[in-house]
Amino acid sequence: MELRLRYAPEVGNAGRFAADIVASAAQVSGVELDYSVASLAVVDGIIEEFRGSGIVSGQIGETLFGFGCYVGEVMVRQGGAAWRGVGGEEAAAFGFPLVVDLPSGQVGNPIGKVFRRLENGPEDSLPYFYAVFAEPWRPV
Repeated sequence: MELRLRYAPEVGNAGRFAADIVASAAQVSGVELDYSVASLAVVDGIIEEFRGSGIVSGQIGETLFGFGCYVGEVMVRQGGAAWRGVGGEEAAAFGFPLVVDLPSGQVGNPIGKVFRRLENGPEDSLPYFYAVFAEPWRPV
C-alpha cells in the first residue's frame, strides 16, 4: 500500500504524526488523547469503530499510520522506548520505516500493530501490545 504522508516517515517526524492524530481525534471523535497508557484503550475503540463500519486499511492508511505513531509515542513517553528508522531487509520485515526500541532490547512495531488491529480485531489489542512490550520495562 502506498501512503501519502504529510511528512517524511522518519524518526524526527514521528511525534508530528502523533500530534496530528491527537488533533484529528479531538475534532472528529471528540476524544482527548493525552499520551497516557490508558489512552491506548481509546485508540483501540476508535480502530474498532472503523472495523465495525467495514473500513479497510487501504481506505485510511494515513490515519492508521498516525495512530501507530501515537501508540509509539506512548511507548516512548511512558515506557522508555526510542524511535528508530529501519531500512532494507529490516523495513521489509516490519513493513514500515519506523519502529521503537525498548529498554529491554526488544523492538516494537506500533505502526504495524495498528494496521493489524484493524485487520484482525480485538485479538490485536493495543493496550495488550503496550503491556507486553513496554510495561515490564516501564521506569518507576
